[in-house]
Amino acid sequence: MTGPRVKRELEPPPKHPAVAVPEVPLADPVAEARRLIDAATARSLTIRALGGVAVYMQAPEGRPLLPRPLKDIDLVTTPKQGAATVRLLLEMHYVGEEMFNALRGSRRQLYYDPINGRQLDVFVGEFDMCHSLPIATRLDHHPYTVPLAELLLTKLQIVELNERDEQDIYSLCYHHELGEGTTTGIDAGFIAQLCAADWGLWRTCKSTIERSVSDVDRYDLQTSAREQIVRRLTRLWERIEQEPKSGRWKRRGVLGERKRWYQEPEEV
Repeated sequence: MTGPRVKRELEPPPKHPAVAVPEVPLADPVAEARRLIDAATARSLTIRALGGVAVYMQAPEGRPLLPRPLKDIDLVTTPKQGAATVRLLLEMHYVGEEMFNALRGSRRQLYYDPINGRQLDVFVGEFDMCHSLPIATRLDHHPYTVPLAELLLTKLQIVELNERDEQDIYSLCYHHELGEGTTTGIDAGFIAQLCAADWGLWRTCKSTIERSVSDVDRYDLQTSAREQIVRRLTRLWERIEQEPKSGRWKRRGVLGERKRWYQEPEEV
């Protein structure tokens, strides 16, 4: 899927500090993701974190509102750097899933960390789960993670939302303000434009936002935290609804839910 191109004045991308990269995979998933990204940067490669690791990286002092166990590491790179990423990860003591990578490596790669018993996923160009998201087009916004809008979208696009992903939605919406064209907050305009071009993505985001608003009272949060989360999710949905919908969106909307609007994520 090719997302809409958004031309905005952006702040200069932050730079990585000069760091020494440890030689073997680290036990802490967040520290390990930083090790890999620092090693890639030293080789002029661009990889960024997503998933729960990225939620931790983006939280103040690395402490999200709703912390949860982190089992795996998810990364993203650009299509042009997919082959170089393979070489990097093998050098960094990861073992590739040979059959999967041979068949699907141009879009997604799987690796195993034999030291810590952990899986590592690399999405190449697109994040392809319940919906396809153009996740590698703005990797210069943050030195370690995908932009907050893309990170939140990877959670909003989930059809069968689980508690872990719902917690990530709450943490992101609690810690980060909504904005337009922002590199430091959640770019609501970017999310709205993607939803306005894809009825299926719009429909899933609608369901996920509604469920997240409904479920917030199930968590042991302060009243102020719950109110902030609900306020930002409500504002995000209002911004999505304000965005003019494309002709493609309108044509697909005629069919509605009579035709399945999402794809089943591949089990790996």
